[in-house]
Amino acid sequence: MISVQRLLRILSTLGRYRLDELLPSDYQKPLLKIILAPFKTEEFQDLPRGERIRRACEDLGPIFVKFGQLLSTRPDLIPPDLCQALNQLQDNVAPFDAEHFRELVETALGQPITTLFAEFSPQPLASASIAQVHCARLHTGQAVVVKAVRPGIAKTIEQDLALMRLCASLLARLNPDGKRLKPVEVIDEYRNTILDELDLMREAANATLLRRNFERSPLLYVPEVYWDYCRNNVMVMERIYGLQVTDISAMAAANVDMKTLAERGVEIFFTQVFDHNFFHADMHPGNVFVSIQNPKHPHYIALDMAIMGSLTKADQYYLARNLLAMFRRDYRLVAELHVMSGWVPKSTSIAALESAIRSVCEPLFAKPLKDISFGQALISLFQTARRFNMEVQPQLVLLQKTLLNIEGLGRQIYPDLDLWATAHPFLERWVKRRYHPKTLWREFQRQAPDWLEQLPVIPQLALDTMTQVKQLAAIAPQLAAASQALTERHAHNRRHILRRLLASIGVTGLLLSPVGQPDVRTLMLGVMALVAIWWP
Repeated sequence: MISVQRLLRILSTLGRYRLDELLPSDYQKPLLKIILAPFKTEEFQDLPRGERIRRACEDLGPIFVKFGQLLSTRPDLIPPDLCQALNQLQDNVAPFDAEHFRELVETALGQPITTLFAEFSPQPLASASIAQVHCARLHTGQAVVVKAVRPGIAKTIEQDLALMRLCASLLARLNPDGKRLKPVEVIDEYRNTILDELDLMREAANATLLRRNFERSPLLYVPEVYWDYCRNNVMVMERIYGLQVTDISAMAAANVDMKTLAERGVEIFFTQVFDHNFFHADMHPGNVFVSIQNPKHPHYIALDMAIMGSLTKADQYYLARNLLAMFRRDYRLVAELHVMSGWVPKSTSIAALESAIRSVCEPLFAKPLKDISFGQALISLFQTARRFNMEVQPQLVLLQKTLLNIEGLGRQIYPDLDLWATAHPFLERWVKRRYHPKTLWREFQRQAPDWLEQLPVIPQLALDTMTQVKQLAAIAPQLAAASQALTERHAHNRRHILRRLLASIGVTGLLLSPVGQPDVRTLMLGVMALVAIWWP
């Protein structure tokens, strides 16, 4: 349901930041200008457009902040300057009342706070758009954090989503590029994403799987989830201690090996994407911490596992081979892989796609490898392919945004990071392992139960197929004769219709011709009538 009061606030914000002036001239309609005129000020008109949009999202509250963050992951839809501005959206919002937080937790878990925890801090540790976090301690002595979804947030989300979807529908109808941009689909994707974030049981499950994937790894630590204290709107997990990944000065003061830390970030990304096929897709600085207990071998700590991504096995394979081929400058193979993967239509000209990819990638590779942005190269590749009707691949868009985040963090930690030096041997090993006998044997073992389940019915299926083939062979002459008869009947019907048409034209023409004054036209009409009558 759309709230009129909320709509007025949105219009006021749009007018104050003069966002209508950022629309293409074709969409700056007089009616829109009239509606926003009472709200317009001169205060922000000189700011860059990305800054105006970012501030508007922050003024409109948590839902628009989250939407701006989502748009920053879609460089296929919005220009780079807007991506960069929206990527700076901060998720820090005013906390709600601590007493209300206690009530939420007690209602969800069915016990008083004093019974649930030996200690509980009334001061929030963090406050975000969707949830709030407080520190606590279990009776076992374990330090934990308690996360609870903001009260009433679901209703606000539904109201804002209704408005967003209405605007997206209008944009899809009015914008000639609406089919490619898919604004309604973007809003629907956002709806699914933000509703998933409201379900803390889903986040707890994601965290548990990610923790299991890296259980014996020195690269990444994931806090333990305490399932007895988890519900849809409340989650309790181990409290972690470390430095925020952007606190470069503190890490330098602790003599952290920055080169190792940056390279481990790249290795974590490729391990998640290709080995585990389950990657953290919201790796902004607020969700990444660094443990400095062993400065020479530092490891990362991941938080907030609400948004995770995965690829199909086919996408994994084609992505790995695309990246390898692109950095070897084998653009022909890149084009062929795009067609083989189904990312572009089968009818696409390989030569034309190869030429387009070469024109985009060659300027990139004119620079030293350490200066090349891996994420930007991938974006450029997909943007080029979209000129050849490549459909937006949501899972690949999520992955390329994650890669940009990892790459940005890595270069912030260690500016001379050569991402390709870490990625290349990993991809080479992964492609080789994919067809290693051990891998094939594991895949056989995984599929074997299904094959064995089908084995008893295979003889009967074969017998049924042979019986059907024999039956088809027996009636094939009849089918051929029936088909021939049907073809002849259709031909006869067409001749019959044409004959009647000719006869009608001829007879009508003769009746309307002057009596006693035969001319060439009259003779032709008569011939037409006779042909129609005697035509078999």
